[in-house]
Amino acid sequence: MTGHTVAVTVRYFAAAAAAAGVDTETLGLAEGSTIATLVEHLSGRDAELGRVLKRCSYLADGVAVRDMSKPISTQQTVDVLPPFAGG
Repeated sequence: MTGHTVAVTVRYFAAAAAAAGVDTETLGLAEGSTIATLVEHLSGRDAELGRVLKRCSYLADGVAVRDMSKPISTQQTVDVLPPFAGG
């Protein structure tokens, strides 16, 4: 890492928004951070949010995240999607 930061917009939905206390926020993360790094950072802020995040799925710029080691690029949007009832 070079000491630079990347800006990532995090959008929370349903239970994730309730636990986070916001619908959207923009964070600065160290360059080279991954989706897993983001989730770890968010989980460390609040125990309830951490519990919810363990059950969530993630989208990076609208694409399902299958690899949590995927690096985050600057100006990326990450959607946090808890399980939804129904079909």
